[in-house]
Amino acid sequence: MFDKVLVANRGEIAIRVFRTLRELGVGSVAVYSEADRAALHVAFADESFLIGPPPAAESYLRIDRIVETAQRAGAQAVHPGYGFLAENADFARAVEEAGLVWIGPPPAAIELMGSKTAARTAMQAAGVPIIPGTTDPVGSVTELLALGEEIGYPLLIKAAAGGGGKGMEEVHTPKDAERAFETARRQGQSYFANPDVYVEKLIVDPRHVEVQVLADAHGNVIHLGERDCTIQRRHQKLVEETPSPAVGEELRARIGQIGVDAARACGYRSAGTIEGLLTACGDYFFMEMNTRIQVEHTVTELVTGLDLVREQVLVALGEPLSLTQEQVELRGHAIECRINAEDVSRGFLPAPAPVTGYREPSGPGVRVDSGVAAGNEVSGVYDPMIAKLIVHGVDREHARRRMLRALDEFWIEGPATLVGFHKALLSHECFVRGETCHGLVESEELAARAAELASETPPGLPGTTVVAGRNGGRPVGRVRPVEVDGRRFEVRLAEPEPEWVELARRRRERVRAGGGGPGGRDAVVSPMQGTVLSVAAAEGDEVEAGQVICIVEAMKMENEVHAHRAGTISELSVAAGQPVSTGQVICVLASEPAE
Repeated sequence: MFDKVLVANRGEIAIRVFRTLRELGVGSVAVYSEADRAALHVAFADESFLIGPPPAAESYLRIDRIVETAQRAGAQAVHPGYGFLAENADFARAVEEAGLVWIGPPPAAIELMGSKTAARTAMQAAGVPIIPGTTDPVGSVTELLALGEEIGYPLLIKAAAGGGGKGMEEVHTPKDAERAFETARRQGQSYFANPDVYVEKLIVDPRHVEVQVLADAHGNVIHLGERDCTIQRRHQKLVEETPSPAVGEELRARIGQIGVDAARACGYRSAGTIEGLLTACGDYFFMEMNTRIQVEHTVTELVTGLDLVREQVLVALGEPLSLTQEQVELRGHAIECRINAEDVSRGFLPAPAPVTGYREPSGPGVRVDSGVAAGNEVSGVYDPMIAKLIVHGVDREHARRRMLRALDEFWIEGPATLVGFHKALLSHECFVRGETCHGLVESEELAARAAELASETPPGLPGTTVVAGRNGGRPVGRVRPVEVDGRRFEVRLAEPEPEWVELARRRRERVRAGGGGPGGRDAVVSPMQGTVLSVAAAEGDEVEAGQVICIVEAMKMENEVHAHRAGTISELSVAAGQPVSTGQVICVLASEPAE
């Protein structure tokens, strides 16, 4: 067994790995950026080392610095978690060249499956079904349009080196082609340092079903059933469950074998995931392989009883798998909800903020993988995930009701979160029936219901908030028990917001509504804190309502900032690479007053 392992990640996944290492009697080493000095994972590890400034490119993505830190700490191995450098073949090679053990798949497998076009070619050669489309990069809009004529619309453009929902753009008509092509290439370059893209036929309203595989260095490859990850926004997962409500024993065996065949075809070792699409008529297509442990590995752990991180460590030590395919048994049903710092009422915009209050649910069948505590801050620099809430039940309905109970108990004060959204979603008839819920996630119906449920106070916390003044209140943390007709209530006191807060709010509302000044001048402001990726308009340009002015990246998401009315760009105050804050003026739309 290793004496000490460095985890090249942060937040909840770092803590998740540390827990298994502690059970194995292995020392844990954390790395952190200057922004994460007070982060929970830093205190949780046995040792912690600073590796750089807040931007990931200067800290968590610095291969040289992380390898050097592992050597300095005396670690024998490196676990990458997920995200950051987890699927970077150069990082895996650098770890091995430094004489350390890489707790993950061979670099060659990472490289092959990291190129989505090469992976599609390899899978096709191995007899694994792939989605119709190209196996070579598409180099121009002209090629894209020709493909649309050949296989028909809609199409899906995907970054060749992509993953995690990044670099994916839909093309429903030829007029969408240029914008989608440029966006996917830009995201590919920004997130994966590779602008190449390929194109697939967009399958409308499929299920996103993936297969968890395990492989060792002795030729053993098994699958651990499937996970249903259909409910997403912006191609990023929100809810995952296993088993899939659409998969029976026969189909499970078929897609499980596809997963095993795919892993064998690339010489895989360690834990990995074959992602695919399941159509309504039962066709299953390979999409890509994630050569790492997944965010949603937790639901598989609950139904199989396995610790997948432990399996990764043992495989890295050269041990054979701890079980055969025949010994895999799936018990009950598990659901995971990602609790992100996002504002559903504003289109799932990231909502970085200090966490001023925090209480996790517990009880039978409830697990929380978290990276924060009260007093921590959800930074705008990194992923918006606060925690993962996972439940296990005897069947799907039992798990669904258990999740609703656990969501009711979850209390997070400070940032806007997805707790209310998940309550609304899991209570909706489409989820109850096990449908795909196509079109529901970003609907006004669900956003309105989520807002109602987000305002509910969890049981065991102050049951009523007394708000002084019509403009809302600011909690001051004083809780008083009161009795009314013999019934006990807990009251959390609040005080009115200062007058200047209300004046500032009114001013922002006037600006957004078009009352920014004489002559029809009107400010376009950034809806979030982040970094300007690109500017699509110039000083003096005439723009139409809805036209993109710039793109702001926040917490690993791209957000388009649109003109809310027609006008002429003036006072443009941002450039690519520039940081912006919430409410910061991007430009002013000017128009001549009506004659």
